[in-house]
Amino acid sequence: MSLGILLALAISLAAALIVTWLRRVELVRMAAAVEARERSLELGAAGAKLHNPVVDLSRCLGCGACVEACPEEEVLALVHGQAAVVHPARCVGVGECARACPVSAITVTIADLSTRRDVPVLGEGLEAHGVPGLFLAGEVTAHALVKTAIDHGVAVASEVERRSRQRGTDAMLDLCIVGAGPAGLACALEAKRLGLRAEILEKELELGGTVAKYPRKKLVLTQPVDLPLHGRLERSSYEKEDLVQIWAEVVDRHGLAIRFGATLEGITRTNAASFSVKTSCGELQARHVCLAIGRRGVPNRLGVPGEDLPKVGYGLLDAASYRGRKILVVGGGDSAIETALALAEQPGNEITISYRKEGFFRLRAANERRLRGVVASGNVRSLFGSEVRAIHADRVDLVVREKDGSHDISLANDAVFVMAGGTTATALLEAAGVSFDPSLRPPAPEPVEQGAGLRHALAIGLCFCLVAIAFVLWHGDYYLLPLEQRAVHGKHPSLRPGEGLGLWLGIASLVTISANLLYLLRRAAPSWFRFGSLQGWMTSHVATGILAVVFALLHGALAPRETPGGHALWALVVLSVTGSIGRYFYAHVPRATNGRELELAEVRSQLVRQSTQWDLDRDSFRQHARAELDRVVGRRQWQSSFLGRVIGLSTQRRDLRVLVEGLASKARSESIPAALAEQTLALVLRGYELATRVAHLEDLRAVLATWRFLHRWIAALMVLLVLVHVVHALAYGSYFVESRPP
Repeated sequence: MSLGILLALAISLAAALIVTWLRRVELVRMAAAVEARERSLELGAAGAKLHNPVVDLSRCLGCGACVEACPEEEVLALVHGQAAVVHPARCVGVGECARACPVSAITVTIADLSTRRDVPVLGEGLEAHGVPGLFLAGEVTAHALVKTAIDHGVAVASEVERRSRQRGTDAMLDLCIVGAGPAGLACALEAKRLGLRAEILEKELELGGTVAKYPRKKLVLTQPVDLPLHGRLERSSYEKEDLVQIWAEVVDRHGLAIRFGATLEGITRTNAASFSVKTSCGELQARHVCLAIGRRGVPNRLGVPGEDLPKVGYGLLDAASYRGRKILVVGGGDSAIETALALAEQPGNEITISYRKEGFFRLRAANERRLRGVVASGNVRSLFGSEVRAIHADRVDLVVREKDGSHDISLANDAVFVMAGGTTATALLEAAGVSFDPSLRPPAPEPVEQGAGLRHALAIGLCFCLVAIAFVLWHGDYYLLPLEQRAVHGKHPSLRPGEGLGLWLGIASLVTISANLLYLLRRAAPSWFRFGSLQGWMTSHVATGILAVVFALLHGALAPRETPGGHALWALVVLSVTGSIGRYFYAHVPRATNGRELELAEVRSQLVRQSTQWDLDRDSFRQHARAELDRVVGRRQWQSSFLGRVIGLSTQRRDLRVLVEGLASKARSESIPAALAEQTLALVLRGYELATRVAHLEDLRAVLATWRFLHRWIAALMVLLVLVHVVHALAYGSYFVESRPP
């Protein structure tokens, strides 16, 4: 007995230690995610480039499926048990997060379209607004994914084929495609498959569009996609050269008509049913036109002396041709960083990156990790807050802004790469009739919280229960009898658990339990089990859980006994109840926590914005207040234990008084204006209050997290009891025993 007590004590202490360690790991991870989000906000990355993931906290289960599904690292993270957007600027609009969410708690929206004048206005079917027959596809529509470009091309060709079923017998093209990138090639291949007369115009001497301009060996994210007349591109990414080679082979195999070196000069409508497409190689007539010309257009220039020198470039095709050189890369996006990384791999190169902002905030996580590595090794130097003033044959002059002011520097230099993006061919598109007026776009629907998302499943479950109640009332002459009187009732042979309908209800319960557990397999998403949406599976999971309880109750004739089957029934009932209650707990408490977290971030932002409202020599007080707030938040929110927070409740007033008195004393010693001091103290007090609330809500969420583990262990117990019940029934059940041959 004593040994058993010692073993139980040791196991309990080990379990408590593991739980404490896991809790500490979770807090550290969440603190890093919150810090990364606040850093991105400070650097100006509060808004996404174009695609913006939005999380409905009233529905989010905290399962992490969206985080795992996102191909871009650190866009999403779990904070306080729910998904949070950490780096919105890294979102490229793949949408895998939305497809992976079992309760549709995340959507990928289009950002800032109400004010942007660099995105064309499109109607249905990718047709330019007000220009029937003129279509846009691929990157020119502000969608940069290869998969999206291919889908666009296929959709345009399909729409043209639908409109061209009554086409004439003349030699006019059904479709003229401008651009031989992924969208243009997919459009031409689908047009070939549909029997359309189509031709591609490409200004370069090779196909591939923007992809062909990528640096050598760059990985291109394609996702599994179907290419017309070729089949499925199974891999999720290809090296640039491999992808272009696949396209070239498909073009040769199917004899696509491509006119290389043909620069588009203008598009005019000749009549209501055709266009005249003017190029540097002549003029074409076509009933429909698809512009798949990409988005970059003309590279942005710096507008500084010396930019026309031969050593200045706007793209890197082969880094291996640059060795032993001092190179400056201008820009802070992925293209600039990938250029710098490729050049840093060549022997003897000294790479400097000039970026006008205070840090990189739009980089993909993989590029950011690689950059940190080469910067730490000394192969790459980053100059933040810098701008090029002049470019000379042997050097580059820059101005660097720092906290103590701006100063000029001069770097020895052999080559400059300006990777500052580009401008779309807006004038050419507008001349063709394409509009960029944001007022013509329909207003984007505001993302709204939709609730827990169980309405359909609960409605289905209610219907099952009502049907079951009606069935019980119909057979009330049996179910309402005492147990000892049922054996002589005429319906007993058919409604008892071991025979007739009662037996089939038990089998139905087993089937629904199995279907319910298949949801776990679908969430794991093995390659052979990916049919159906996770939202549908989640609804099925809830509905089959309720239905299994109904079938099991009827199988047990509404009178569960002290048997493995009766215990399995009670475990099934408890499992259903804990699942429903836990779902609402997880929807409410984390939502409140993340809401307070966002308020706290806004307080920090207001402290930063104060520096623009007061003289710069007062900024040190604001920085000190921000540092004190961060220290208090870190101690309250991320570094304290649950017990420490409970004890901290008694010392909260004292800590707050010390914080306020310290800031007030510093304000007096630095002669800070009373208005600034009052504003700052009010913000710090608000931040302290929010940090305390977040800390205690997080503790509550951590306590409620045990509910999920309880639910899982009850599920395991229920499955075990069901198996024991089935084995017992097969071995000793009257129906099966009597059915065996003598």
